[in-house]
Amino acid sequence: MSAPRVGIIGIGQSAFKARRDDASYPDLVREAVNQALTGAALELDDIEAIVYSLSPDAMVGIGNAERLGVDAVGGRNKRFLRINTGGATGISSVAAAYYHIAAGACDVVMTAGADKVGECGDSQTVLNKIWDPIYERPLPLGTITMLAMSGIRYADKYSMTQEDMARVVVKNRKHASLNPNAHLRKEVTVDEVMASRCISWPIKLMDCCPQSSGGGAMVLASEKYIKENRLDAVWITGVGHCSETYYLGDRMGRGFTADHADAYALRNSFQRAYKMAGITNARKQVDVAELYAPFSNTEYHSIEAADLADLGGAVAGVNEGRFSIGGDIPVNPSGGTLCTNAIAVTAMIRVAEIALQVSGRAGGHQVKGAKVGIASGNGGDHQFFGTMVVEA
Repeated sequence: MSAPRVGIIGIGQSAFKARRDDASYPDLVREAVNQALTGAALELDDIEAIVYSLSPDAMVGIGNAERLGVDAVGGRNKRFLRINTGGATGISSVAAAYYHIAAGACDVVMTAGADKVGECGDSQTVLNKIWDPIYERPLPLGTITMLAMSGIRYADKYSMTQEDMARVVVKNRKHASLNPNAHLRKEVTVDEVMASRCISWPIKLMDCCPQSSGGGAMVLASEKYIKENRLDAVWITGVGHCSETYYLGDRMGRGFTADHADAYALRNSFQRAYKMAGITNARKQVDVAELYAPFSNTEYHSIEAADLADLGGAVAGVNEGRFSIGGDIPVNPSGGTLCTNAIAVTAMIRVAEIALQVSGRAGGHQVKGAKVGIASGNGGDHQFFGTMVVEA
């Protein structure tokens, strides 16, 4: 039985910055909500359910911080669901909104959220809490050290160099310079990336995503509602989720379950989304990708997990320009997570940007002729993965 079609009819995202002292947390949520409602030509009263996208409470500094956003999203007396899957929160929220509609529970659902990561203090101290309290947390681990280890394994397995990592930064910063909503928009050179200070070898400062403040929102609707109201839409045709091993150590050492150099569960998630969307050859059928890659080295295994390149083949693809705007399959034409990272909505923006691309509304970073796009989100200790296919 084929799944009911669910369309994206409204998108909102703020201009992301290091700080937004001009706006409170609810203000940031409402800023994106207003844009999404305007795009959908709807009012808050038209929305039947809310999926609230919120990363760990400690990022906001208030327990159960979704309560701050209820009024901002018009959630009173409506179905209201909060989602938190770490960095994957945004795409998990879009998926939850999708399933509200696909299951027949609602016709119109909004997902929205915001974050002030740059104003929360040391986010790595917060993120250290995602690890097992007995075996892993005391090391201590952070998301940077976690993915530095992945980078070392990938370099050993596929001969990636630090200069190769720098070329991802150069590509994404060039793309971000065309995107007015991106946080880091200044173009850089390989030499500048290499000269930035080491954070956790081989990751340097410019290899890292920023701590961004901003909001995002999307309005989804059933095909029936879209047709009856003669609305413009792009369609979510594939959805996938998959989780990795619980212990990070199970991805390294002897007899590992899945190699930490690669993104095994992300690949499985993409295969599920592709099967649902009827995609049998991603390299020929996918026009554009927004892949969640918070550090330069992780973009390589994300490209490969999406089957846009063979294992180890993404390095050559980036170096040859195949994944740049104007190349075969542009990856992160918005600049991606490496240039903008308001954690609660980062993965949502990946889906939103793909929706803009396939509808031809991405502005200066538009990929010519894009009709089929993919998006992904990563959460936990590189553990939870969500993927989506969006088509015009």
